[in-house]
Amino acid sequence: MSRSLHFTMGQLLEDVANRYPDNDALVYPDLGLRYSYEDFNALCDRVAKGLLAMGVAKGDHLAIWATNVPQWVILQFASAKIGAILVTVNTNYKAVELEYVLKQSDSTTLFLVSGFKDTDYVETLYSVVPELRTALPGKLRSERLPFLKNVVFLGDQDFDGMRRWSELEALGEGVDDDRFADIRASLDEHEVINMQYTSGTTGFPKGVMLTHHNIINNGFNIGECMRFTEMDRLCIPVPFFHCFGCVLGVMACVTHGSAMVPVETFNPEAVLRTIQAESCTAVHGVPTMFIAELDHPNFGRYDLSTLRTGIMAGSPCPIEVMKRVIREMYMSEITIAYGQTEASPVITQTRTEDPVELRVATVGRALPDIEVKIVDIETGEALPPGRQGELCSRGYNVMKGYYKMPEETKRVIDADGWLHTGDLAVMDENGYCKITGRIKNMIIRGGENIYPREIEEFLYTHPKVADVQVYGVPDAKYGEQVMAAIKLKESVSASSEEIQEFCRGSIANYKVPRYVKFVDDFPMTASGKIQKFKLREMAIKELNLQGADPVETA
Repeated sequence: MSRSLHFTMGQLLEDVANRYPDNDALVYPDLGLRYSYEDFNALCDRVAKGLLAMGVAKGDHLAIWATNVPQWVILQFASAKIGAILVTVNTNYKAVELEYVLKQSDSTTLFLVSGFKDTDYVETLYSVVPELRTALPGKLRSERLPFLKNVVFLGDQDFDGMRRWSELEALGEGVDDDRFADIRASLDEHEVINMQYTSGTTGFPKGVMLTHHNIINNGFNIGECMRFTEMDRLCIPVPFFHCFGCVLGVMACVTHGSAMVPVETFNPEAVLRTIQAESCTAVHGVPTMFIAELDHPNFGRYDLSTLRTGIMAGSPCPIEVMKRVIREMYMSEITIAYGQTEASPVITQTRTEDPVELRVATVGRALPDIEVKIVDIETGEALPPGRQGELCSRGYNVMKGYYKMPEETKRVIDADGWLHTGDLAVMDENGYCKITGRIKNMIIRGGENIYPREIEEFLYTHPKVADVQVYGVPDAKYGEQVMAAIKLKESVSASSEEIQEFCRGSIANYKVPRYVKFVDDFPMTASGKIQKFKLREMAIKELNLQGADPVETA
């Protein structure tokens, strides 16, 4: 039976805090941090007031560039309580990508940590916004990013031009309660509250606008599929900047009064340790995460017997991995989910009671109050069960649109409200779907969506590159790897290493081509269109990747 929730994010958290005040809301065992729902709601109120004191207004865009730190979840609700829109920034981004997202999103404020992996976020930001070094906190004037005024460091270190997180909390003490209450009362559940960037076939990333209603109801129904209650405790090692973390993780928990137990950055032993320390009943992950946990040399030392459910999604799931997770991690009720950011994100999900065969061979059936149909890619006509076509979705989950890109929005949401996913699928007579391929040239590497056009546009800036085609090739570990076929300019030569080195430090590491091939020309259709599928077929043979394709289930 379907049940629609009609809350803003602030109202939802207040409701849960009233019903389960003493339940754990947010727990970081390695940091010794534990907030009850009552405490967490009060903290979000203080930070929301701090944002108001800093000059943030309803409708402002606040970007966050951070790993799964506690402040991320606090900001998700604090910003929503005043109607500000949280813009999530991929932790793998480099300078070019950061500048693009901050500029395209019109973000007025950026929250950041010190860095991630090989990227120093503070130095990267200074390179993009050199004026920050001499600006007073909150008084930034940037030529390249005219909207950006505030930068807040999510820690206690002092950096030129930035406020510290503790200062933000303190600022809120001077904000009048009545003013805060008036702003909360003015909010509507159908207003945009979250913006996530997804790459596009036409080039650079697009800002997907999601509302309170979108992500609250999607999170609720995701939790229902796992049979979540206020007694569940979810370990969240998937990133918050992605819907997997902030909707399938955070919102699935908060809508049920369950405990959020994040892992700051993925480390297989940290996940195992967290599950044991907090008696987690569920854990999320992409297949490569589960493989790393199962194959860790210390796997047998941890007690995972409290586990029951969770979600495996993000990329194709090998059947044997699913069987091992069920058997060795006690996750007899693990589910598979499928969707995309434009759908808030989950469209279909298996249920805990589904037989294992359905959970390894399909991506489940539509969530409540979501319609799914398979259409002929040529005519757009709905197809009967068993026929392959494009998967389309309609319901409360469909995004408001792409920020400042109305034409792009019209390309994916038709006049009747159907979201066209670009994924090929087959649906059986019971509504269970199997993803069979993609119409668009998207690559999915270890759960990250990569659009070739974005990498191609960057490679065109290399002085030796005349033409380039980027496509995915199978990989046993990551599902797919990036490959680039490059046509060089006349009378020049280059090596694969030179191309890869050109990419490193400028685009995210996961987008750097794993394979580079130099060609004299590309396979073409009679009308002159390049056939990427033929490039892929040739690469599979040349690189001997015939056995690298995992079974497609997610």
